[in-house]
Amino acid sequence: MNVEFLGGAREVGRSAVLVDDSLLLDYGILTGNPPQFPVGDVDPDAVVVSHGHLDHAGAVPALLSGDDRPPIHWTPPTRELTLTLARDTLKLHGVSGSGATGGSRRRGRRGGSYVCPFTEAEVKRVTQVSETHGYHEPFEAAGYEVTFYDAGHIPGSAHVLINDGETRLLYTGDFHTENQRLLSGTTARPDADVVVCESTYADVAHDDRAAVERRFVESVETTLWEGGTVVVPAFAIGRTQEMLLVCEAHDVPCYVDGMGKQVTKMLRRHPEFVRDADALRRAKSHARLVTGRNGQRKRIADQNAAIVTTSGMLSGGPAMTYIPEIRRNPTNKVAMTGYQVEGTPGRDLLETGSAEIDGRVMPVGAQVEQYDFSAHADHDGLRSFLDSYRDAEILVNHGDDCEAFAEELREDGFDASAAELGRSYAL
Repeated sequence: MNVEFLGGAREVGRSAVLVDDSLLLDYGILTGNPPQFPVGDVDPDAVVVSHGHLDHAGAVPALLSGDDRPPIHWTPPTRELTLTLARDTLKLHGVSGSGATGGSRRRGRRGGSYVCPFTEAEVKRVTQVSETHGYHEPFEAAGYEVTFYDAGHIPGSAHVLINDGETRLLYTGDFHTENQRLLSGTTARPDADVVVCESTYADVAHDDRAAVERRFVESVETTLWEGGTVVVPAFAIGRTQEMLLVCEAHDVPCYVDGMGKQVTKMLRRHPEFVRDADALRRAKSHARLVTGRNGQRKRIADQNAAIVTTSGMLSGGPAMTYIPEIRRNPTNKVAMTGYQVEGTPGRDLLETGSAEIDGRVMPVGAQVEQYDFSAHADHDGLRSFLDSYRDAEILVNHGDDCEAFAEELREDGFDASAAELGRSYAL
């Protein structure tokens, strides 16, 4: 078996791993200005997608240009999430079904331009070649036996086990080993000869989740008691639902806005892919949905409530309305709930107290806080997972410092190395 890393090697984003020039694992986007896509030309016989985040699935429709029609294998939530993000990408870029194959250009937030990687026609083709599978249900793809295992990252996320009859390759995708309100941590440890392991938080020790949640709730309640408003930027997939579950559990009044509304509704159709479907139903009922009509968002920005809204990094979405409305009052608060990529407005706000919102740099006088609600395994979680694979070859990917983590593993007796972009490995 041979694997080639087309993305996600020594970086977080544009994950793409090609097995024997035939089976493609993920095909994502590296967010930025401009965004980056997997390297090289690829013409796979089949595609397997680990989960529905942009950095793993954001460029999948582009694989269906021209006459190419490889089948795409994923769990039901991953299929729906990928299509939701793809349609949102088309909307953001102003691409129509009659657009050219290369897509349309749109100005980046710092003056650059970039190309939409696919058209509406290619998104429609995704539904024609989609094949969905549950966990622990082996299926055939490009001549390999493939099995999904629950990765505990977001609903529908999967470890992917590929077996060619001689070598068993485990592609972890993104995963979490600890319980969240939305999902249980992964307990899957399928036998494997080679493990391609993510390392996003290999140098981090997450705080106790219950303690993080307690600090968040106490902070929000204090602001509401003082008469302020709390904007909670959250990723639409996974994080929005987690925050709604937290707010419902502690009876924090909240609104939900942005793509997270659609994702939450979709997940209610797949109760087997969440930890507690009844709790998610209660959380959805507890939150007040924002339509955005007739100036509703500006009125809500004056209310004593938490507003859970996209985007998680302040790079678009309804947050662009709420932040300017609440930014001048120091009683108000912006509670960031996820990792902020360098160069995003969310990162700028944390580091400088200002952010570029709709093309204008705005100082924010409201309080700005960050909470670690990560859905990735931290250092100890990664090590506990890999303890089951001491006899396997480990290829570390999807991290900012893959080399350091691989070196740590080698010092502890593992056969480990950091995958390199564009390099092929014979397994």
